[in-house]
Amino acid sequence: MRSGRAGTVGPGWARPRDWQRLRANPASTAARDRRRERQVVPTVVGPGLEQQTVCRRACIGRRIADRAEKAKIVRVISGVAMSAPSFFNSPRLARRCYKPRRDGLPTSPGVRRPAGIPGTVRMELKLPSPEAEVPESTRPRWMRGLRRAEEWLLVLVLAGMVALPCAEIVLRKFAGKGIPASGPLVQHLVLAVGMLGGALAAREGRLLSISTLTHFLKGRWLTAAQVLSAGVAAAISTFLCLASVDFVAATRPLGKILAYGIPVWTVQLMLVFGFGLIAVRLVWHAGPRWRPRLVALLLTLALVAVYKGLPPLAAKLGWIGFSPDLLRWPSLVLLLAAILAGAPIFAALGGAALIFFWAGGETVAAIPLNHYRLTVNPTLPSIPLFTLAGYFLAEGGAAGRFVRVFDAWFGHVRGGPAIITVLVCAFFTSFTGASGVTILALGGLLLPVLLAARYSERASLGLLTGAGSLGLLFPPCLPPILYAIVASTSANTSIRIEEIFQAGLVPGLLLVALAGWWGVRCGPKTQAADRRFNLRAALSAVRAAIWELLIPVVALTLLFSGLATPVEAAAVTALYAFVVETFVYRDLRVFRDAPRVMTECTLLVGGVLLILGVALGFTHFLIDAQIPDRAVEWATATLKSRYTFLLAVNLFLLAVGCLMDIYSAIVVVVPLLVPIATAFGIEPLHLGIIFLANLELGYLTPPVGMNLFLASYRFNKPVPEVVRASLGMLGVLAVGVLLITYVPPLTTWLPNWLK
Repeated sequence: MRSGRAGTVGPGWARPRDWQRLRANPASTAARDRRRERQVVPTVVGPGLEQQTVCRRACIGRRIADRAEKAKIVRVISGVAMSAPSFFNSPRLARRCYKPRRDGLPTSPGVRRPAGIPGTVRMELKLPSPEAEVPESTRPRWMRGLRRAEEWLLVLVLAGMVALPCAEIVLRKFAGKGIPASGPLVQHLVLAVGMLGGALAAREGRLLSISTLTHFLKGRWLTAAQVLSAGVAAAISTFLCLASVDFVAATRPLGKILAYGIPVWTVQLMLVFGFGLIAVRLVWHAGPRWRPRLVALLLTLALVAVYKGLPPLAAKLGWIGFSPDLLRWPSLVLLLAAILAGAPIFAALGGAALIFFWAGGETVAAIPLNHYRLTVNPTLPSIPLFTLAGYFLAEGGAAGRFVRVFDAWFGHVRGGPAIITVLVCAFFTSFTGASGVTILALGGLLLPVLLAARYSERASLGLLTGAGSLGLLFPPCLPPILYAIVASTSANTSIRIEEIFQAGLVPGLLLVALAGWWGVRCGPKTQAADRRFNLRAALSAVRAAIWELLIPVVALTLLFSGLATPVEAAAVTALYAFVVETFVYRDLRVFRDAPRVMTECTLLVGGVLLILGVALGFTHFLIDAQIPDRAVEWATATLKSRYTFLLAVNLFLLAVGCLMDIYSAIVVVVPLLVPIATAFGIEPLHLGIIFLANLELGYLTPPVGMNLFLASYRFNKPVPEVVRASLGMLGVLAVGVLLITYVPPLTTWLPNWLK
């Protein structure tokens, strides 16, 4: 028979022969159980996912050990840690874990059961927090089908974004003409990826946020914070959905055709569908049970009713002195509380834009209009495509092969492990565009290398924390691409992507050299006696990773030679990375791993594009309110010296880098800063590199630098300890930022020479 207690395993789980052997020879079985208790099951995951180990108490039953896989995975995307649900291969085991029993015993498998009943053992699984979703295997079949259909739709859209530019290059080369309207098609596919990816991120509870307050809350306070943030964010998403309806209704009569008879307004409906679905999923994630979800839904409906119904009601009743401006400050206070409670970044920026548009009496349809204009920018598709290439590399075995290459060439010299760490981190960040992904994906791989080379734990921790963001200035990293797009569209300057990468090459190498020097200085003073340079081993390591080492060559050749547009270069790079990881090294399987990698990529891309779209709407309000012009007048009247202005810019951007993610900071701050810099005679390229270098340094700036929290989480160290370990790297990189700021030829020499 089987034990009736949840979490215990009786003889009914085992074959009769196993049970007979247990009774016949209990000593050998006990020894085997002790060995299995010490067994560790590794769970290896890809970019943005923490690698953890799950200790299991294996039982004498024949299926529990295999079915208790993947007990807990902690996902961390573009720098934000979130819990993902447990997944069990057995629906029956999942029901035993999650369904309450009527015998009054605790039902969580994380609670130890009494093991006094013969034939039972304790099974200990680390489950996620109570707000996590129900395991996939316990969902109804129709729901699982809808989830898979949503994921495969995103995979097909992203595959189309890769295939169209690649086919365009081939047909243009051999047939003399490309695919008609391929450019607009790819641009509108970006809109689909952004909205569907944002909805998928909301489904998984992985929309980007910057608040860390919820990590210190427990019990009812945590539930209240979740309800508040979910209700306010869902209300903002609902307002954006309604504004998108107005936008589509205004553009439909124009009758514009995208291509092949497809009306443009049908693609614009993705805005309506995406924001509406995000609102529903935000309410669903307000808690694990129906009560907090119902409270969040009521809060959402109340906010929608107040802001949509109060102005017409006031006008109808003739309330004297009422104006939408009266709601500005209460709305801002409520929005700030929701942000502190963990509301997503897109809700913070979108809510601020909605509040100021309402207070100014302007139509909120301008927010989805600017969102649409940004996502169909001709250069923007390069961002998700380069991100996809980085994801293929990170999910495959590229990290280990790169470490072996750099170790073979530099591991024998003094400070070799530090040089390896700096170079590998810079390379990976240049492709992923997120320092958090680099720290989380490579931290567990590089920290043992440093410790084995007799680096202190403090020096190793500081070096890894600081090196995570070193590649932000190198091609084909995403922030320089976005800066060129925003500066060219919103700030009325002409910056090409090739120019911004050329300008960032020397400053990027300077920061890498300074970080490497600091790593060498912090290491042991003597060279390892048992390590000699082996040319054969070095060449062998290069041969083993040659196809992945050629990926930057492919991207830069297409990008700088004029053979392809930036979007086409990004598409070819993504296709090349896919072929290398699936067919050359076979680290990924085509129909099993590649769709998963593409889905993870759309989660990140969707969350980022969601932020960028609403941030551009907020920027639109600032420009309409003539905030940049007023800022220019104030700066020129207050700051008399160009060098004083540059110092003020450095301090301001350090604060921005601490409080905002780099993508929303670019969209919001660049249109304000470029006119002021132009008034002081600073070149746009120079300002761009100053901007990016300061935000890179802001990731390390205490007390709220993002890399500090990520390293604290990754290495399981207190934040104050991480701060103390990172102060040396912070000072060294600050010297580099000052050199970049006050020595303009470091930035402008290479672009001017290549003209």
